Amino acid sequence: MTNPIPAITARNLTLTLGSAAAPVTILKGIDLDVRRGETLALLGPSGSGKSSLMALLTGLERLSGGTLTVAGADFASLSEDELAKARRGRIGIVLQAFHLLPTMTALENVATPMELSGEADARDRASAELEAVGLGHRLDHYPQQLSGGEQQRVAIARATAPRPALLFADEPTGNLDAATGQSIVELLFARRSETGATLLVITHDPDLAARCDRIVTLADGRIASDTAT
Repeated sequence: MTNPIPAITARNLTLTLGSAAAPVTILKGIDLDVRRGETLALLGPSGSGKSSLMALLTGLERLSGGTLTVAGADFASLSEDELAKARRGRIGIVLQAFHLLPTMTALENVATPMELSGEADARDRASAELEAVGLGHRLDHYPQQLSGGEQQRVAIARATAPRPALLFADEPTGNLDAATGQSIVELLFARRSETGATLLVITHDPDLAARCDRIVTLADGRIASDTAT
């Protein structure tokens, strides 16, 4: 079920990188509304601006122009420090390369971000989330002791444990074989359903895209199509 109140509202969103003498415009006026609870797939060829758009929507990159409201926060007006604070608790991110800390156990990888945010019951919540993704027996294992699929399950647990309003996944199956990737897709959608989060997925996988409520395709920094599935 989706909620008519938007999780994301973007108007004329632009991103320009490079120097003043040689600017490179990556995003060229993006208008996008994403409803709460919606699942959206972001498609497009390499260089079309998908990852750049996700960087803006997650507050990892500051926009060059336009307006952007994410989970009630005005991302256009916030400083980098304020964006970092706004991400906490609002946004969970799952990346292709897992990005787990190798010196921390699975439990520590999930609990530590919550502890840094001041969550009192971070360890208990991390343990429960790892149990939910099928890794209750691997809490004390380090990333190098886990398979690729297990590492991505830890990454999903880390993203969903704080119960964010928005969940982003950038090619979440890109480093996995087909069978493992399919199980990760099932898990990602199951955890999204359980938590009620809004989900945006960057993918080249048409089957994964078809699982979403909408497919938005980018081309050359603009939205080329926006269709319901």
